[in-house]
Amino acid sequence: MSSFYVIDANSVVIRQTEYSDIPGIIELQKQSFADLAKIGNIWSEHELQNHLEIFPEGQLVAELDGKIVGSATSLIVRLKTEYAEHTWNGVTGNGLLTTHVRNGDSLYGADISTHPQVRHKGIGHRLYQGRKDITMKFNLRRMIAGGRLYNYCEYADRYDPSNYAHEVVDCRLHDMVLSFDLLNGFKYIKILPNYLEDTRSLNYASFIEWINPHFRT
Repeated sequence: MSSFYVIDANSVVIRQTEYSDIPGIIELQKQSFADLAKIGNIWSEHELQNHLEIFPEGQLVAELDGKIVGSATSLIVRLKTEYAEHTWNGVTGNGLLTTHVRNGDSLYGADISTHPQVRHKGIGHRLYQGRKDITMKFNLRRMIAGGRLYNYCEYADRYDPSNYAHEVVDCRLHDMVLSFDLLNGFKYIKILPNYLEDTRSLNYASFIEWINPHFRT
């Protein structure tokens, strides 16, 4: 797709996911998360079908010239306490979104991806804006997620996970995921250990939060 190299974010359509998008999302996952794909830790057809059955409004894709170049998976949750420690499997029902509750107070970002050839062109930002729109549509108090500490493996010999995250927050280090989350208006809360089997983050994630400014009690 030649337009991959010359697009701007406005060339991309952000829309609700459809069942016909599932093969494209699976291929996108293989390209976006090559390291996780090696251990089978990407969406399956069954999981993606389940997402659409449980919470279709929370699933988004980015489409360019008929090709899926980005996706975002979300569910609504209510944690036991505001910043309860959790794992990805626990909060997402092992990826099936069976933990989704309509009367929850938080939109949870289970996954977001963009094709490697279209990164740094604003598509991820537009997917996040789509999630913010969902948060406001359902009058949820906030959006939260656990973000892989993607570059932590390169610094683990110098920093513990918390210190590493604070270095990123203070812009002394760059992390491909946490830095992107911060640029999109999220606040870093704390480290989530044993969040997801992942060699790059050494299984650590950052608990991030965006407060809905239009929330009505």
